[in-house]
This record gives sequence, C-alpha cells and structure tokens, in this order.
Amino acid sequence: MVHQIPVGGMMNFTYAVRDENTGEAIIVDPSWDLDRVQDIIAKNDMTPKYIVNTHHHFDHTLGNEALSRATGAPIIQHPSSGMSHDIAVGEGDTVRFGDSSLEVLHTPGHSQDSICLVGDGKIFTGDTLFVGSCGRVDLPGGDASQLYHSLRRLAKLEGSLVVYPGHHYGDSKTSTISDQLNTNPVLYPRTEGEFLRMLGVA
Repeated sequence: MVHQIPVGGMMNFTYAVRDENTGEAIIVDPSWDLDRVQDIIAKNDMTPKYIVNTHHHFDHTLGNEALSRATGAPIIQHPSSGMSHDIAVGEGDTVRFGDSSLEVLHTPGHSQDSICLVGDGKIFTGDTLFVGSCGRVDLPGGDASQLYHSLRRLAKLEGSLVVYPGHHYGDSKTSTISDQLNTNPVLYPRTEGEFLRMLGVA
C-alpha cells in the first residue's frame, strides 16, 4: 500500500510504501512534517526497512537523519549522490522489503543521482517526471540531454504503471504512464533537439 503524504511548503510528497504481507516498509524522500510521517507509520503498523531518496536535493532528504534515528532504517541513495548514506543502489538493483520489491532505474537529468523505483504496478519518479511536466535542469548537476533520454526510457514502460511524482505540480496527485504519454508534453515523441528547444536550453 502506498501512503502519499504532502509535506512542507514546496508541494513535496513523501511516500510510505508498506508490504501488505509483512508490514515492512520503505520511506521515500522524507523531508518536512516528520511527525505526520511517523504517525502514518505507527497507525498502519509499518516497520520501516529503508529510507530511499530519489535524489539528493534538500527538499527530498532533509528528514533523513532524524527519521533514520527514530526508526533504525538505513538510508539508500544512488552512488553519485555525494551525501551521507548507508547503502548505494544503481541501475538494475532491487530494493526489497517484505515480499515486495522495486527495481532501480537510474534517470539522470534533473540531477546526476536521480533514480526512479518501479514495481508492483507503480513507479516513483522523484523529480524526473511530474504529472504534466518534468524536473528542472538549471540546478547544479542538471543536464537537459540526459533528462531527454531518461524520459524516453520512462515513455517505453508499461502504460498502466501508476506514476507517483516527487511534487504535486500537476492537475492530479498521481497519473499513469499512458495518461502522461497522452497529456504531458515532455513525453510527446520529439527529437532531442526539439526537446532542448522546448526547455529553452538550445
């Protein structure tokens, strides 16, 4: 079960993802409002196994240390993060909790360490893909060309995957890959040059 938790003042989402058979869980991108996150953990009888960051930006990692201390869960990030973490995962690795598992896709572009988590009909896209748009590329480590290729990868995934983004920037809190293919201009078929011009970087 996925608990999508609006946090902070930047329209962020933290996710608590519970394996229904065992109660083990992962917490994705903890930042603000940790009391609310921990209340959801307690009320739903979760045992957090890992804290997973989709990338290193502060609005997705601010709560790492406090939540790790409170739960004992180690922190997982991509090895290119540069931040303190306990476990590094890269392309094709699997994050397992209880009887559930999510595959890691390395999707650089918004940042060099951006990852998506895919499995059980879901994809947690961080700031790679939003409902209706994509992450910005003008921050340190951003690369519009890399983002183009990362988004082309996502466009080829199973259309029924439910998209859980890192921010509530669209007209709905979740979507599907197929809906985004039909409505999100960053996933429309276009050349890399056309994509770069759309972002205003070419």
